[in-house]
Amino acid sequence: MLVWRICKKQYSDSAFSGEGGLRSDGRWHYKGNRIVYTSQSLSLATLEAWMHVGPQDQMRSYVAVPAEIPGELPIHNIHELDLPPGWKSARPAPRYLKDLGTLWLNLSSTAVARVPAATTPGEFNYLLNPLHPDFIKIRQLEPQPFLFDARMWKRDQSPTR
Repeated sequence: MLVWRICKKQYSDSAFSGEGGLRSDGRWHYKGNRIVYTSQSLSLATLEAWMHVGPQDQMRSYVAVPAEIPGELPIHNIHELDLPPGWKSARPAPRYLKDLGTLWLNLSSTAVARVPAATTPGEFNYLLNPLHPDFIKIRQLEPQPFLFDARMWKRDQSPTR
């Protein structure tokens, strides 16, 4: 299975290190935990990254970094139906999700967890645990140049006909 991550070009070599999780919280973890957030498609990765950048970032140098997860790796599934109402809340992300993801990291039962995407119903993000022994089986592929489409930041908000 192919998963995607978008990051600034300067971080492409460490895109799958999980270092970002050491410096800040995420929807599925508390600060101080190595974790890598990836998406099931490049378009979902684009949407997930877009939520954290502004118009001033559109011309910065980004890369899309794919990774291949071998089919034989077990994946921990977190199902949307098992999550409480309000789990999609934007900011701050509900503590319950941080507790759940951090518990998964600490138990280290699998290198990969599939979680529902809060941005897009029916799509999934894949969390990777770089400290799990099976993580070395996940192969980071060659980064590809990536630019956000300028149309993502519309200046004219008037309705079109």
